[in-house]
Amino acid sequence: MATPDPLPTPSTQAGRDGLAALLARPARAVVALDFDGTLADIVPDPERSRAHPGAVPALSALAPRVASVAVITGRPADVAVRFGGFAGAPGLDHLVVLGHYGAERWDAATDTVHAPAPSSGVEGVRAELPSVLEQADADGAWVEDKGHAVAVHTRRAADPQAAFESLRGPLAALAERHGLIVEPGRLVLELRPPGMDKGVALAQYVKEVGAEAVLYAGDDLGDLAAYAAVDALRAQGVPGLLVCSGTEVPELADRADLLVSGPEAVVGLLDALARHLDAP
Repeated sequence: MATPDPLPTPSTQAGRDGLAALLARPARAVVALDFDGTLADIVPDPERSRAHPGAVPALSALAPRVASVAVITGRPADVAVRFGGFAGAPGLDHLVVLGHYGAERWDAATDTVHAPAPSSGVEGVRAELPSVLEQADADGAWVEDKGHAVAVHTRRAADPQAAFESLRGPLAALAERHGLIVEPGRLVLELRPPGMDKGVALAQYVKEVGAEAVLYAGDDLGDLAAYAAVDALRAQGVPGLLVCSGTEVPELADRADLLVSGPEAVVGLLDALARHLDAP
């Protein structure tokens, strides 16, 4: 078998230690990834988002070689499964998708989703949101109803960043009135129940698996909590590698151990890891 191409070298010692631990003990490692912006390109209409064509083949090659692969996303779990093409994919028999920042869970082994009861706060936000958007004069903003959360996108506005900034205050006030929090992202503000984030979800899953190494890849502000969870795990002696997909969010890119150019490069990294773990 040909020697695999060299893996990229993380820029930090902690990242190099995390990668080394994953390669040395893959059967005790968790690979966790965000969906939009990490496995799938960001598109103007989230309903048209799909995983990069190479994502499932790369994950299918890597998953049998590590303890577990998990997708942690703000999307509903079943939507991420559908848009990712994960259900029934060879090699992904034990894939887990943690949706709504970990509040929902889909297990490939059973093809079932476990979800909490709907929040009354989200119902209240739905009722008030049209008038709040009208008063904010955020022309071009549109609403994505996620069931357990509501997201307001400004990517289609004439001035997307200006619309985003104009909505921060009104949506924060609306969320507070109904006991919700606002999760900012790349030209999107999501109103959702508190108590769960990607960091909590990742830490709980790593503990469940009993992992001794973890890789986490993300691209947006919502992934900062997962980065913090990896930092906490490192402090507890669990090596970790933080990967940032793209440079659009400096707060994330500046904290990453390894910076890649976007979903295509994330897929390339996953494929390279699988090839290295398969090499004699």
